[in-house]
Amino acid sequence: MNIPQNDSSDLRHDWTVPELRALHELPLNELLYRAQTLHRRYHNPVEVQMCTLLSIKTGACPEDCAYCPQSAHYETNVEAEGLLDVVDVLDAAGRARDHGATRFCMGAAWREVRDGTQFDAVLDMVRGVRALGMEACCTLGMLTDAQAERLAEAGLTAYNHNLDTSPEFYGEIISTRTYDDRLRTLRAVRNAGVTICSGGILGMGESLDDRMGMLSVLASHDPHPESVPINSLVRVPGTPLADRPPVDPIEMARMIAVARIAMPASMVRFAAGRAGLSQEAQALCFMAGANSIFTGDKLLTTPNPGDDHDRALLGKVGMRPMARVG
Repeated sequence: MNIPQNDSSDLRHDWTVPELRALHELPLNELLYRAQTLHRRYHNPVEVQMCTLLSIKTGACPEDCAYCPQSAHYETNVEAEGLLDVVDVLDAAGRARDHGATRFCMGAAWREVRDGTQFDAVLDMVRGVRALGMEACCTLGMLTDAQAERLAEAGLTAYNHNLDTSPEFYGEIISTRTYDDRLRTLRAVRNAGVTICSGGILGMGESLDDRMGMLSVLASHDPHPESVPINSLVRVPGTPLADRPPVDPIEMARMIAVARIAMPASMVRFAAGRAGLSQEAQALCFMAGANSIFTGDKLLTTPNPGDDHDRALLGKVGMRPMARVG
């Protein structure tokens, strides 16, 4: 399939909240048309990158993120576990590769990275994942410039550090880390030459302007984040957001479409919350411009559609997993 050439004139870094809201409020078919037009300009429209996310250190996190079952502030069914052995992580990465994943993501429930034996072990994990021929991504909390440099030297492909929501609504969800803390970590990642993975969560009680505000902040980065995960809140008993109503699937598709228009060259990752959506709703999100999913039975500690489900879904809509490069 011939893919149109990219046009850098599509890349803007000055999107305003009113502009993004106006896009979001377009008739759905018009919004999807605009998003799909840009999607085809920058990406192969029938390919989806398969990613796997493993919790390498689970629970007992000192942060109070209201959506997170791993926070030590809430009583959930998540059992705290120490850092996994490097060999076990690389075994999991190999299995993920054999099931078609081209990116392996490792998440540790830390507030921030601390130098020492555990960080050294994570660096070994990164080297091992890259040796398997996969992209390596980590989400470990806040980073210093020096730590970002060490991850880059180990071969890290991407660092995930979500903004979660707008600057205005952020304080309603998290009190133990500031928005500026998150932005500082993103700057450290970019300065180290590692690509950025940063997005947010729908369904936490935020307004439409909060959703658009988050996209405005992300799109203001130059270059844009290479990966933009769009998550739907997974409501976990014991967390403060457990009783939030579910996100409307069409709202999920609209958010993905606006993200695609605002950041056309980025991978828009259809992330947490897929397990609660029908195949039709997931197909709509692909039409909106999503071109990456997290596969496997679990996404950190919450349910996720398994490999068989995802392959059946992609086959049904005529799409295929993205092949490894190299």
